Amino acid sequence: MFPAIMKDLHFTYQNLGEIAGVLSIAWGIAALFAGRLSDLFGRRRVVLITVTVFSVLVGISGLATSLITMLLLRAVMGFADGAYTAPSIAATMEASKPSRQGQNIGIEQMMLPLFGQALAPLLVTNLLHVMDWRWIFVLVTPFGFTVAYMLFRVLKSPAELAHVEHTVVHDPSAHKWTDVFQYRNIILNIMAMIVLLTCQITLGAMLPSYLVDYLHLSVPSMGFVLSSIGFGGAAGALVLAPLSDRLGRKPVMLISSLCAALSLYLFIQTGASPDLLFGLMFVMQFFTYSLVALTVGPISAESVPPALMATAPGVVVCIGEIFGGGGVPIIGGFVAQHYGIQYIPYLALAGVLAAFSNSLFLRETAPARLKDTTREAGVSVPQPQAPEI
Repeated sequence: MFPAIMKDLHFTYQNLGEIAGVLSIAWGIAALFAGRLSDLFGRRRVVLITVTVFSVLVGISGLATSLITMLLLRAVMGFADGAYTAPSIAATMEASKPSRQGQNIGIEQMMLPLFGQALAPLLVTNLLHVMDWRWIFVLVTPFGFTVAYMLFRVLKSPAELAHVEHTVVHDPSAHKWTDVFQYRNIILNIMAMIVLLTCQITLGAMLPSYLVDYLHLSVPSMGFVLSSIGFGGAAGALVLAPLSDRLGRKPVMLISSLCAALSLYLFIQTGASPDLLFGLMFVMQFFTYSLVALTVGPISAESVPPALMATAPGVVVCIGEIFGGGGVPIIGGFVAQHYGIQYIPYLALAGVLAAFSNSLFLRETAPARLKDTTREAGVSVPQPQAPEI
């Protein structure tokens, strides 16, 4: 809805970057604290509160009348949304068999692109013909309340110490939250999250204007192309995350980042052809979104002791969102405003290429893959009990 909001509230490209940035910064800060709180007090309470609060704030966003009010509302929304992320990942893993952790995280993570980035652009761009953008925000709130009620009925707390089997560090003792920095994969995941969000958040905020203002697509055609982000991301999370259970997290990360870079480069070279743009962005997001899902989900949670299962994704999301999701879109908005929006996709391409380089140094964490390696070696290898750095 950014083009409609821009016109109504007289925003600039710089303002769009600021709006995207403030939500990401708030999201990241909340993810850190909520992840740690859920490790200490349980996932259920944190998840229920954050879903309810977020649903209220989405509806209130329709009341924004200026840049300041929009920034404030998006910041508070970011706190609620970010506080949900890490606890929900840990809750999903605790409800999964170790051999299906990637699959189930993929199913959970696919819902954001499927509904938020695939179906929503198609729905919203048509609703804008019959109602004001403010009422579209309001329509979301009842669905959020419904999900909160379903979570209240279904979400359970795991048995004590049941979560020990879900990491490669079988150490059930208590840990300080800062202990996550002693594990190499967490440092690498933080860097990966920064560069991946450089791609994802920048495209999410600027691609609508790139398609309309630079390629001169109509609003319905723009919505059609944007829907490829969601459809491709959902398909990638559904296919590649389960595949990582079998092939390993690291091989999937390496292959996905290379394929994402190639498809994004071809997207940049394509003119105003909605069908071709849709196909290339679908392929790009198919690979890119799986990178994000694996980074914040299985790789982060599997790499640390059980007591840090939600804290680790929270730390990765926190730093990644603040610097990659918060700082880079503001820079991107400045570049688009002063040099031209046609340079924005190159910023995203640089992020994907950096993700490939980063993935070269990951340590494998997929439980099934580690068992296969041990069996092939013909030895019994104890799981790491101490930090990896």
